[in-house]
Amino acid sequence: MNEEILSAINGSVFGVWFLIGAALVFWMQAGFAMCEAGFTRAKNTGNIIMKNLMDFCIGTVVFILVGFGLLLGEDMMGLIGRPGFDIFTDYANFDWSNFVFNLVFCATTATIVSGSMAERTKFSSYCIYSAVISAVIYPIEAHWTWGGGWLAQMGFHDFAGSNCIHMVGGIAALIGAAMLGARIGKFERSKEGKVVKVNAFPGHNLVAAALGVFILWLGWYGFNGAACTTIEQLGSVFVTTTIAPALATVTCMIFTWLKYGKPDVSMCLNASLAGLVAITAPCDVTDAFGAIVIGIVAGLLVCFGVWFLDYKLHVDDPVGAVAVHCLNGIWGTLAVGLFATNTAPGYAIADSAGNEMVGLFYGGGFKLLGIQFVGMASTAAWTAVTIAIAFALIKAVIGLRVSEEEEILGLDSTEHGLASAYSGFAIMDVSNTLNMAVNENTDLGISDYEAASEVQKNAAVPVVTAPVHTESGIHKVVVIAKLSRYDKLRKAMNDLGVTGMTVTQVMGCGVQKGSGEMYRGVEMDATLLPKIKLEVVVSKIPVEDVIEAVKKTLYTGHIGDGKIFVYSVDNVVKIRTGEIGAAALADVE
Repeated sequence: MNEEILSAINGSVFGVWFLIGAALVFWMQAGFAMCEAGFTRAKNTGNIIMKNLMDFCIGTVVFILVGFGLLLGEDMMGLIGRPGFDIFTDYANFDWSNFVFNLVFCATTATIVSGSMAERTKFSSYCIYSAVISAVIYPIEAHWTWGGGWLAQMGFHDFAGSNCIHMVGGIAALIGAAMLGARIGKFERSKEGKVVKVNAFPGHNLVAAALGVFILWLGWYGFNGAACTTIEQLGSVFVTTTIAPALATVTCMIFTWLKYGKPDVSMCLNASLAGLVAITAPCDVTDAFGAIVIGIVAGLLVCFGVWFLDYKLHVDDPVGAVAVHCLNGIWGTLAVGLFATNTAPGYAIADSAGNEMVGLFYGGGFKLLGIQFVGMASTAAWTAVTIAIAFALIKAVIGLRVSEEEEILGLDSTEHGLASAYSGFAIMDVSNTLNMAVNENTDLGISDYEAASEVQKNAAVPVVTAPVHTESGIHKVVVIAKLSRYDKLRKAMNDLGVTGMTVTQVMGCGVQKGSGEMYRGVEMDATLLPKIKLEVVVSKIPVEDVIEAVKKTLYTGHIGDGKIFVYSVDNVVKIRTGEIGAAALADVE
C-alpha cells in the first residue's frame, strides 16, 4: 500500500514538473526574440519580435487543427499519426498535458528560422511558412521518433530534440536564407559575380542578445528535463545540460582569442546555444565525460559553421542559426551513437528485438551509431524536400523578399508601421550599409538619371544642405573631434570665454580609421567612428585664439586628431591642425 501511495505521489509530482517544463520551453520564445533582435539591426527589432510571437500563436492554431493528430494520433504504418479532433469531441478525456508540451516544442522548431531570414523577409510570407512547418513538416517527422513511428521502432534515440527540432529548424533556416538571398551589402562581388569581400553587420544590442541566451539556457533545463520520470534521471540530465554548453563556450572563447586576437562576444553566445543543442538528444544517456567532449566539439563546430556560411556557401545568416541548430543538431544526434552509456540513470535504448545498445566509445560497436545516422539522414531528407517546396511555392505566389527600399528603411516601419522599437531613443545604424559598395544587391535597376524615379534618385544621392555664413566680422568655427576629447575641448572653450556652443554627436572618419577588428570571424570595415561636432560663433574673441586653443586641446601627436572649419562672409577656410606653433594654419583630424 505504501509503495502504491509513493508511486502515485511520484507520478503526480513528475506530472506537475512535466507542465512546468513545458512552461519553461514556452519562455524560450522570449529568449529567441531577445537573441535574434540583439544580433540584428535596430530598424528591424519590432519585426523580429512580431515573428517570434506569431510563431507560437499561428503554431497553436494549426497544431490544434492538424499538427497534434499527425504527431501523436494513432500510428499509421509508422509514418504519420491519424488526424483527429479529440480536443473538440472528447475534451474530458483529452491528453491536455501532452498537447501543451508538444505544442511548445513545435513552436521552437518554427522560430529557429526567424533569425536566419531576418531583416529582408516579407512578414506575410513568413507567417505562411510558420503555419506549414507547424502543421505538417514538424509533426510528421516528430511522429517517426516520438509518436511510435518507424524510427522509434528501430531504436532511434532523440530524447529532447537535437534531431527532430534543432536540425529540422536549422535545415529550414539554411534553405530559407539561401533562397532569400543576402542582405544588401553583406557580400561584395566582382564584375564576374565572385564574392571578393564579406562585410560584418554587428548586432545593435549585445545586451539583449546575452539576455536571450541566458533565458534560453534556463529554459533548456525544462527542454531537456521535462520528460524525466525519476529524480536520478532529472539530476543527470541537469548535469549534462550544464556541462556541454559551458565547455562549448570556453572552447569558443579560446579558439576566437587565438585566431582573431580577442575573444568574440557574439560567437561565445552562439557557442553556449550550440552546446545546448548538441546535448539535447543524448542528455539522458551520456555521462560527464561524454558531455565534455560533446561540448568541446560543439564550440568548434559553431565557429566553423559561421565561417563556412560566410566564406564558402555565401549564405547570409544574421544570427548564426544554421551553425548553432543545423550543424550541432546533426552532431548531437550522432553523439548518441558515440557516447550512450548504460551507467546513465534510467537508460533505455534497445533495438527492435529488445536488445540494449550503447555507444561506440562505450563498447557498443557501430550498431547504435548506424541507427542514429539513418534517423538523422531520413529526417534531414524529409525536411529539405518539404521546406524547399514550401518556400518555392511561397516565393512563386507572393514572394519571399521585401523590396530594396523597404529593406533599407527597415521592416519595422515598412511592414508594421512602427517608427521605431525604441521610441524616445536616437538610433543610428553604423553598420556597413552606410557605405554601400557597388554590387548586385545595390543595383537600383535604372542607370539613366532622367529615367529614374524620385525614390531611386534619393536612395542613390542623398542631399545635404551646405552651412549658412554669417555677416562680415563674425566667424563660425566648426570642430570635428574624437568623442573622448569632448570634456577637455568644452573646458578649453569655457576658459577662453566661449560659453555658447552647439555640440552634436556624429559618425565619421579621416586618416585615423578604425582598426580591423573581427566580428563573428569577419573583419569589420570600420570606416565610421563616433565623433563630436562642436560649433561656436565668435566676434569679440579673436578667431585665432579659438583655433589655437582647439589645436592645443586636440593635439596628441597623431595625424587625425581632429579637424577645424572656419567660416566667414568673405571666404571659407578649411583649417587642419598638424603641428603646434606654426604660423600657417595646419591639420587637425
